[in-house]
Amino acid sequence: MSHPSVSRIGRTLAGLTAVTACSAGLLSATAPASAAPSRAPGARYESGYPNLAPTPPMGWNNWSYYQCGGLNEQVVLDNARALVRSGLAHRGYRTVTIDDCWMAKQRGPEGELVADTAKFPHGMAHVGQELHKMGLKFGIYEDVGTLTCGKYPGSLGHFEQDAKLFASWGVDYLKADGCNVPIPKGQTKEQAYRALYTQQSRALRATGRPITFSISAPAYFQFSGDALWHRVIKWSAELGNLWRGGADIAVQQSTPAAKWASISGNFRYNANLAELQRPGRWNDPDFLLVGDSGLSRDEMQSQMSLWAVMAAPLISSTDLGRLSPQAQSILGNREVIAVDQDPLGVQGHIVQQDGDAAVLSKPLRNGDRAIALFNGGSTARTLSIRAAAAGLPAADSYRLRDLVTGRNGRTARTLIARNVPPHATVLYRVRAER
Repeated sequence: MSHPSVSRIGRTLAGLTAVTACSAGLLSATAPASAAPSRAPGARYESGYPNLAPTPPMGWNNWSYYQCGGLNEQVVLDNARALVRSGLAHRGYRTVTIDDCWMAKQRGPEGELVADTAKFPHGMAHVGQELHKMGLKFGIYEDVGTLTCGKYPGSLGHFEQDAKLFASWGVDYLKADGCNVPIPKGQTKEQAYRALYTQQSRALRATGRPITFSISAPAYFQFSGDALWHRVIKWSAELGNLWRGGADIAVQQSTPAAKWASISGNFRYNANLAELQRPGRWNDPDFLLVGDSGLSRDEMQSQMSLWAVMAAPLISSTDLGRLSPQAQSILGNREVIAVDQDPLGVQGHIVQQDGDAAVLSKPLRNGDRAIALFNGGSTARTLSIRAAAAGLPAADSYRLRDLVTGRNGRTARTLIARNVPPHATVLYRVRAER
């Protein structure tokens, strides 16, 4: 029987439309909705997926740079080796995830998923073994629908079988997309998604292997109204460890302007989801494009700094073997990574906004605050905020450290970033001194 379904293409086009609509200014923050969850008749839901990501996941994924056409075993293992060789793995980038199009178009004789032997001649278990030998984790992609976004076999009807297979391959991380999800008669779209992601969550837990679970469901509800969107995020946080909240980030072939619009747009929607995040459960605004052609240093640094202050997963999607020293320095900045990985596990909030400019404040476990001053406009400007407005306690003075330049300073009452270039972000770590 044919049912309505949702495709990745439709979601991406909708996301680009939204980015265009909000590019002139920050989206207004909205409080999370508290409407009662929608359940399919007779459905049984579970909660409390194991806390397998106490800090935001870090690593690499092929999708944004290589998509389907450039994916193969050599590309994956070469980028994994680059993570180790560059020192980025030592900084925390340890999960290597293979995205869509890794499998054959048909399942095997026992209904099992089969790797595309032209792309992965040694099979997926071999890839997992090689990654583990390097001290890395193995991530893989599937879909809870009938087909993946690339029209490869989905897990619908095979959740337990696929989960057991992934566990046998040594998979440590599953990204489960939501393309081609049938909506059974008598159910809402939300009920259908929730039922399938619940089955996937249950199947992963049943393997006994700790597999970090990334859920894509909220991305398919981004434009369904905040009440429904937020509700989907809330149950995603029960079923998994992190979730994609909205539109895909731009791909390598996109124009420089489209890449920046994508980064800016994903920041804008994700910044307003801070109230829905909690320690061990992460909003994911999608991949880091640091190292992609067409982005300026300020734009690359802005994405890294903004993702860090939002406690977002730091998942690179570029050719790591061709990283410039500049891009490697941005990705590997220990002090910026420390903000993202701070064990308090709190997403930074917007505390001030003015047109294209915004200030975010993130509390850190030792009592410091990370303060990001972002200039999303097209001209340089000076940005400032009073210490109290940034959430800092009353003090005689405040010690500031610029986490990008390494410069230190002090201020009595107001944090100032002078002449911030277009699309740039200044990221301070601030400590009250009494």
